[in-house]
Amino acid sequence: MRSTLLRRIAPSLPGIRALPGGYSRRAASGGTSRGQEEPPSPAREIIQRSRETLTGLQRENSTFKPLLAIIQASVDDLTLETTKHLAKELGVDILHIRLPQESRDEDIIDEILKLNDDPKVHGLVLHLNNLNSKVINTVRPDKDVDGITDVNLGKVVRGNVQEGFVSPAASGVIELLEKHSKLSLEGKRVLLVGAEGFLEASLQYLLQKKGSTTVTSSWQTPQLQKKLSEADIVVIGSEKPKEIPISGIKPGATVINCSHETGGSEQHSDGIGGQGVGSTAAALRIKNLAESSRRWIEAQRYKKWNLHCLKLNPLSPVPSDIEISRAQRPKGIDVLAKEIGLLANEIEVYGQTKAKVRLSLLDRLKEQPDGKYILVAGITPTPLGEGKSTVTIGLVQALTAHKDLNSFACLRQPSQGPTFGVKGGAAGGGYAQVIPMEEFNLHLTGDIHAITAANNLLAAAIDARILHEGSQSDKALYNRLVPSINGVRAFSPIQIARLRRLGIDKTEPRTLTEEEISKFVRLDIDPATITWQRVLDTNDRFLRKITVGQGNAEKGYVRQAQFDIAVASEIMAILALTNGLQDMKERLGRMVVASDKKGQPVTAEDLGITGALAVLMKDAIKPNLMQTLEGTPVFVHAGPFANIAHGSSSVLADKIALKLVGENGFVVTEAGFGADIGMEKFFNIKCRTSGLIPNVVVLVATIRALKMHGGGPNVTSGAPLAKEYTEENLSLVEQGCCNLQKQIEIAHQFGVPVVVALNVFKTDSQAEVDLVCRIAKGSGAFDAVQCDHWSAGGRGAIELAQAVKEAASQQSKFTYLYDLGLPIAEKIRAIAQKVYGAADIELSPKAQSKIEVYTQQGFDNLPICMAKTHLSLSHQPEKKGVPTGFILPISDVRASIGAGFIYPLVGTMSTMPGLPTRPCFYDIDLDPVTEEVKGLF
Repeated sequence: MRSTLLRRIAPSLPGIRALPGGYSRRAASGGTSRGQEEPPSPAREIIQRSRETLTGLQRENSTFKPLLAIIQASVDDLTLETTKHLAKELGVDILHIRLPQESRDEDIIDEILKLNDDPKVHGLVLHLNNLNSKVINTVRPDKDVDGITDVNLGKVVRGNVQEGFVSPAASGVIELLEKHSKLSLEGKRVLLVGAEGFLEASLQYLLQKKGSTTVTSSWQTPQLQKKLSEADIVVIGSEKPKEIPISGIKPGATVINCSHETGGSEQHSDGIGGQGVGSTAAALRIKNLAESSRRWIEAQRYKKWNLHCLKLNPLSPVPSDIEISRAQRPKGIDVLAKEIGLLANEIEVYGQTKAKVRLSLLDRLKEQPDGKYILVAGITPTPLGEGKSTVTIGLVQALTAHKDLNSFACLRQPSQGPTFGVKGGAAGGGYAQVIPMEEFNLHLTGDIHAITAANNLLAAAIDARILHEGSQSDKALYNRLVPSINGVRAFSPIQIARLRRLGIDKTEPRTLTEEEISKFVRLDIDPATITWQRVLDTNDRFLRKITVGQGNAEKGYVRQAQFDIAVASEIMAILALTNGLQDMKERLGRMVVASDKKGQPVTAEDLGITGALAVLMKDAIKPNLMQTLEGTPVFVHAGPFANIAHGSSSVLADKIALKLVGENGFVVTEAGFGADIGMEKFFNIKCRTSGLIPNVVVLVATIRALKMHGGGPNVTSGAPLAKEYTEENLSLVEQGCCNLQKQIEIAHQFGVPVVVALNVFKTDSQAEVDLVCRIAKGSGAFDAVQCDHWSAGGRGAIELAQAVKEAASQQSKFTYLYDLGLPIAEKIRAIAQKVYGAADIELSPKAQSKIEVYTQQGFDNLPICMAKTHLSLSHQPEKKGVPTGFILPISDVRASIGAGFIYPLVGTMSTMPGLPTRPCFYDIDLDPVTEEVKGLF
């Protein structure tokens, strides 16, 4: 069949000839098989233009590969075969889906929807026995290279051909009339016989545009013979019924036959001759695919966002955060997604105001240049915090809503623990916050719940494995770990991987020796070395130390354990640092949960649980899209505990945002705690993992915190501020600027320019503000500006936005603080001396022992994540300003191997907060009628 079709195609396509076996190739001469020069046919000219278009696209985009999808539920025909061969000649990939001819519309629509959502598909052809409107209009118009959808027909009729696609068959008629037959269509009378639907509409438009008068007729029209005798041109749209006699075509009239698939001029079995459109239509279909590919690539290029920003009407006095949030009506999240260049198939909508963004976006935009990368850090804070999140949001509102620049904020997701405990929400504040704040602070899309589930599944697996190994023989364990199912025993892929790590190169369960079986089934976990704890996203001090295994079924396998807050899970740190699904799965597998009785690490991969953990995390890995009060985009993703982890939002959110903003845009993200902890970890851990280089550090300061560092009274959460903080006191401010100067110095060690953002409160005097800005600039800051975004929104951060824009244009001289090849103790010492200002470090015997173990296990080349109080540059929270000359005590050293860092503990560090006497939940309530949340600030 295929060979027969090709022999029939060959005469119509110069440069293609039939070969034995049903294959074709271009003749080397580009001419006929006799080697004589033949004038190019319309089809060949069209294909040459398409070749030039596609070659140009691939020259500019080396990884681009055009793909044409075909859904077929009918017999083959010559146009289809010609299409596939022309595609092959031009290097176009074909995805050919063959369905039974009797397929239901629903089955065909299911296939269409899959192809609509596949970004790799650039054109879609339906080759069906019956094309009905329901099926046709399921095809996305931008992939409709046959021009059959109502949207594309409407564009043709309205004259917007350049925005849509015209039927290749209709265009082929014009090509054959004008270029092959050399006819002028001006004033010609054209009869369309048997043409219906998209073909009829397209032909009428194209012919009338050329100045022709068109008349349509069905085969059953009684006046058919009269119309044939009057027409200068006859276009046959469908095969003539056998019972219809035909005669009287005007002598000299031109006949174009769309009902036959050949490209030559010949007499057909229905008695009507004429030029066939098949080969020309196939070539025009490929031309439409080339144009679809060009438009697709053009859509990926950087464009200024067409962003509709939301208007703010700041009130004075400033209402509560939740009142401000509720007074603003957010855009639909699908609208925001479209405004910033996301495709419909790249988001997963959760309600009206939040959505997840698929990682496929990174592949689509991988050749797009990144925007500028801005880090918001802070001076050593008071227990009240100094407003890094508020500055982050105010800055992007200023950049986008007021300076008309693409910008993205990337924030951490808050834990439920602080939300219901002491701190409350973390969506920013005043007129610089993420909305709706209830959605931001409560559950969001369930990422933390997924982490909790994965973490606790692993914890359960550890204790269960200890129990089963302790109560069963090797043989019994083996029979249960590798069961016989329907008489067949087989290792799972993760079990084969474990065998490989053990040096056992076997895949057949029956071939293992007794010694190999024992090695395979026994992890021999030493319970005293278990470091993996259960987690809960609630502050609960009574879970800091627990006993597990007291039930009768646990057979006496009792041990002491504990719960951590969910965001302290290593899985959260992995989520924040991973570069993709495969990387996340590998990191999950590398997590060390304990040591065996020989002192060797036991991993999640050894427990056979890696795949299950990845399944639980498959949706959590996608960043969450929200918006600011002024309608600018925000990614909220990951929130690792800033003490024992690096405390930054996700690498993936930053990477996607940097692509979306484009080369001239800005991505603003923040580091946890003061610059001595958060910024240092951001640079030495997150930047190493991501490969991203920051352009600017925005260092947040407040008069309040500077006065504290200058010797002011203690600042306590929940207690009124002393008068020193509410009245002008230039002396305290000047003395406290030593901490600001030190943090600027730390940033300069990494070679990054610093812009100081002075977060101003109503009790701050202008003299105090001017003093801080003067000292900051004199200490090497690129600029220092007053920020009023809390009370004025983005308009109050315009000066900061301008300073950041100018600083980002400076040449970056970024460098890491230490080399990863240094011994663990030396890396700790480098941070202590260069960042904190310590004279030296002191390792406890326990810490020294742990360092030796990690070095022996090969983990000594990881970066360091210091677990230290955020309330002082030193290890003593009460030491304000810039302590010097102290010895930094390292009480313990732990490892997050999956996340990829070693974390030394400076003093004691609680990983499970407790509830205060009066938690925030006293103020949180739900209106049962309106379902409004109350009390979240």
